[in-house]
Amino acid sequence: MTHLPQFNRSLLHPKYWLTWLGIGLLWLLVLLPYPLIYRLGCFMGRMAMHVMKDRVRIAQRNLQLCFPHKSDAERQELVVKNFESVGMGLMETGMAWFWPDWRVARWFDVSGVEAVKQLLAEKRGILLIGVHFLTLELGARIFGMQTPGIGVYRPNDNPLIDWLQTWGRVRSNKAMLDRKDFKGMVKALKSGEIVWYAPDHDYGPRSSVFVPFFAVEQAATTSGTWMLARMSKACIVPFVPRRKPNGTGYELLVLEPELDIPLGSAEETASWMNKVVEKCILLAPDQYMWLHRRFKTRPEGVPSRY
Repeated sequence: MTHLPQFNRSLLHPKYWLTWLGIGLLWLLVLLPYPLIYRLGCFMGRMAMHVMKDRVRIAQRNLQLCFPHKSDAERQELVVKNFESVGMGLMETGMAWFWPDWRVARWFDVSGVEAVKQLLAEKRGILLIGVHFLTLELGARIFGMQTPGIGVYRPNDNPLIDWLQTWGRVRSNKAMLDRKDFKGMVKALKSGEIVWYAPDHDYGPRSSVFVPFFAVEQAATTSGTWMLARMSKACIVPFVPRRKPNGTGYELLVLEPELDIPLGSAEETASWMNKVVEKCILLAPDQYMWLHRRFKTRPEGVPSRY
């Protein structure tokens, strides 16, 4: 297993005081009643559009590439809603890390977990597909409260944030693995564990193949899904943590388990996986992380999409 960061006195050094101040402010904000958190988060997201102009352009471009059939007005409305979700994503991170279980459960409706529990009873490894929704941090917390598993994460360059995010995530899960710890993932899956995995971002040219994603014909897509599923014989279970409108709470939608994964080639698996990801995104398109440069990696000789 990955060696997880531990709290130590060096994290109290003055160079981290500004980070501690931000953490304290987030802790105070999520003490507020949830309807107020919702309004404040959406407001912060709209204000962020005036500061994060490059990210606004990236989101607009991603939506243009993925949904060319939508009008400019429809896509712009989606961008505004998406940035409201960005503001809420910050709040929801604090909620995931600092709220007690009873308060998280109060605002969530959960469906589809019974199938996961049955697979666990059969000692079947589960590759839990957590698409990069802005609600993902909170969704992972509530999923872990139902059926704890093993998270996969990228260590943060800031040691304090690295410790805090790990501490927050293991509150309702068994352990965490560095996303580079491929052997650890396979071992856990073969042992019948749930392993959280995100196959939807552009991780660069290494270990990627080019397959369709929405209307983009050649999107760099990780071949990791193919390797993990082939080596571990695990099944795939997608889940969607979806924010309800108007500050009324959340839904955790655990979708139908995929027991027969096409494993003929990395391209075949990646193309199939992108269809699963598309299905998830369409359940809450305004809450997906569109501000990520999803199509930054291009085939050799092909100009940038941005």
